[in-house]
Amino acid sequence: MSKEDTIEFEGTVVDVLPDGKFRVVLENDHEILAYIAGRMKRHRIRTLAGDRVTVEMTPYDMDKGRITFRHKTDGGAPGPGAARRGPPPRRR
Repeated sequence: MSKEDTIEFEGTVVDVLPDGKFRVVLENDHEILAYIAGRMKRHRIRTLAGDRVTVEMTPYDMDKGRITFRHKTDGGAPGPGAARRGPPPRRR
């Protein structure tokens, strides 16, 4: 099996499960079990319930998939570390 054998869908994370697994509802209202891709794990990309994601699936098993991308939200709250930007505070 190669990368060309996969199908990509977009969906929304509805439930966060143990061991890096997620329940995702695709745009066509199909609910699947998905795990987070290794590259997202390595870069510590957090995925929470309500996030829009891209899921990669094989045509042989349409009930499981791999989350390969988390889409940015429009106008959301600033992420962690946003308050720390700028010069460090001065000491007296």
